[in-house]
Amino acid sequence: MERHVGSLQEQALKRKERLKALRDKQIHGREQEDEEPEKKKASLEETTEEKHRELKLRNYTPEDEDLKERQVPKAKPASVEDKVKDQLEAANPEPIIEEVDLANLAPRKPDWDLKRDVAKKLEKLERRTQRAIAELIRYRLRGSEEVLAEAVGAAREDEGDSD
Repeated sequence: MERHVGSLQEQALKRKERLKALRDKQIHGREQEDEEPEKKKASLEETTEEKHRELKLRNYTPEDEDLKERQVPKAKPASVEDKVKDQLEAANPEPIIEEVDLANLAPRKPDWDLKRDVAKKLEKLERRTQRAIAELIRYRLRGSEEVLAEAVGAAREDEGDSD
């Protein structure tokens, strides 16, 4: 709120300064006018000529021949139909597929939704299967260790007999 009030005060001060500058110009302008009226009239004539050079008559048909030269030729309105056609053409994208192909709409594999629904259960079963396989391997290794131990024991016995 304070910023707003401060900016308003600053704007008011700037306005006051501009008004003071304008008043000073008017006062000084009157003094110069009294002193040099001929120079002032010459400068006014030059500014009016410059203004006439910039004058362009668009909606007014002058009667004076000099002013008719400054008249701007009437603009022809653009065809609305052409503009609308261009906009419609730009707005309508070209059709990509004209016919609906059922092969593109149907899933590649008809059982994809069943696999999706069963995926969580299959993950649990996969973990259990891996554990079961690991246990079977351990069991066989234990059995082969026992068989290997028996074979080593039998080999020692055979060596002991041949000595």
